[in-house]
Amino acid sequence: MKKYSGFAWMELVVGVLLILLGVFTFLRPGSLLTGIVAVYGLIAVITGVHDILSYIRLEKYTGFASFVSLISGVLSVMCGCMLLLYPGAGKWVLSLLFPIWFMAHCISRLAHVYIIHMTGRKFFYWFSLTVNIAGLALGILMVFNPVLTFMTMRFMGYVAAVYLILLGVDSIVAVSGR
Repeated sequence: MKKYSGFAWMELVVGVLLILLGVFTFLRPGSLLTGIVAVYGLIAVITGVHDILSYIRLEKYTGFASFVSLISGVLSVMCGCMLLLYPGAGKWVLSLLFPIWFMAHCISRLAHVYIIHMTGRKFFYWFSLTVNIAGLALGILMVFNPVLTFMTMRFMGYVAAVYLILLGVDSIVAVSGR
């Protein structure tokens, strides 16, 4: 009898969540980047407030504090507010970072595909290889034409949705073979 580790369960949960996120993104492709921008904006405001409070606490208890912490906090709050109030600016930035994430993730998965090949699971090997090469090609295409990526954000939302669903299936297939 095979005993499943906690890692296998985590891989299964991640796979299901990726599929759900992919389906949601497919139904509402325009909301993908807006949601990501809002999350980044909220996190930036929270970390900025934390940096400012850290500066105040250090100043109060030690008599001196790192001025960099105060500057970093103020800039983080300003950037967070900008992302929350003007999500269009954040979409431009994310349209440049999104392809880098695509490529980094695909390269990471391709670096481990040989392990799958050694286990003898041919279908999963070829599936993972195909999905990640396609994702790498898509990332390269988006890097070389970021204006097209931004202008066709709805189309890219559908592409991202399909890719997220494939990544979810990839994770679930990985668990089923253990």
